[in-house]
Amino acid sequence: MVATTLVPLPCASPGTRRTLVVHRWGVPGGRPRIYLQAGLHADEGPGLLVLEHLAQRLDVAEAAGHLAGEVVMVPLANPIGLGQRVHDHLIGRFHLDTGCNFNRHHLDLTGSIAALLKEDLTGTPDRIRERVRAAVGAAWEAARPATADESAALRWHLFGLAFDADVALDLHCDSEAVLHVYGAATHAPEVARVAARLGAVVALLADSSGERPFDESLAQPWIALRDAWGECVPVGCLSLTVELRGSADITDDLAAADADALFGVLRDQGVVRGDAPNEETVHPDPPGPFPLVCPLTGVDMITAPVAGVVIFRAAPGDRIEVGQVVAEILDPLDRGPHRRAPLVSRAGGVLFARLSRRLVAPGDVVAKVAGPAPLAHRTGSLLTA
Repeated sequence: MVATTLVPLPCASPGTRRTLVVHRWGVPGGRPRIYLQAGLHADEGPGLLVLEHLAQRLDVAEAAGHLAGEVVMVPLANPIGLGQRVHDHLIGRFHLDTGCNFNRHHLDLTGSIAALLKEDLTGTPDRIRERVRAAVGAAWEAARPATADESAALRWHLFGLAFDADVALDLHCDSEAVLHVYGAATHAPEVARVAARLGAVVALLADSSGERPFDESLAQPWIALRDAWGECVPVGCLSLTVELRGSADITDDLAAADADALFGVLRDQGVVRGDAPNEETVHPDPPGPFPLVCPLTGVDMITAPVAGVVIFRAAPGDRIEVGQVVAEILDPLDRGPHRRAPLVSRAGGVLFARLSRRLVAPGDVVAKVAGPAPLAHRTGSLLTA
């Protein structure tokens, strides 16, 4: 049966207490070990339903003795954000006290880990993984927050639950989107395989986006060690951000298909034995040449130059040519010939996400188009325009 533990966070104010709920299936400490979480952006709901469907499948698989490793699941990774309601609106993306995005500025332990591993890494890949994981664990313990900061404690606990996983999947969604994933460029073949299993339309690759989201904080120690010591350093924690379409794409049919795809990832990784049943629901996202694998520098974040009403000329999943108009912004008070401002894509590829809100301000990211060629203007922080 599933084992559930509660991880308390520090009290943000007297008389309050929030906790992380952690579920575990399989062999405690067993390998392979898979970590999944949803709701780090607490106003993104699709992952919550997907993990509920996956939990049902894991209950059945464990009862039948089909789990060979361990699965760790945090079904709601951000109880802080879930409590941030302002005038009937849930503000789950940013911490109201600090303004910080909950999926930015996670732990950076690369320097501490390098100091702990002073000698060259030698031996078999399994031996190297053991040594690195031990060093990451020691660095994580040493990074325990010195103050009772609830947000810092949340980041620290989530890293501690995930860092020694073979695969870590952080479930999110965009505004309006097709299914897409983010992963490390160093781990491109492995990212592409998982993305294909999940039915992703686009896989976006970068070793560093400039803002250290959760998946990068897990992958960066391994990438830094490989940069220092070469390809003898194996993939120790394959971490991906999985964007489950748009925020309104919450149905049992979609969630069941996504849970089956995640169950397929567990089977591919060897956590689920080969004779375990899988419903193999037909996945709603397109097969064939997908995923389109692109560098994150190849994504054109198309922003609004003026305020107004967005009229889209392309939908998520559409193929886009360089120079194509994907939307127009109407100034409803302008009766002149230039009252509609065209938004032109600088990338050729796939429009994978767009804004659900139709009234925009200057600088709002209206659409995202991913292409295989890096764009000259895409420098610095790659997760924003």
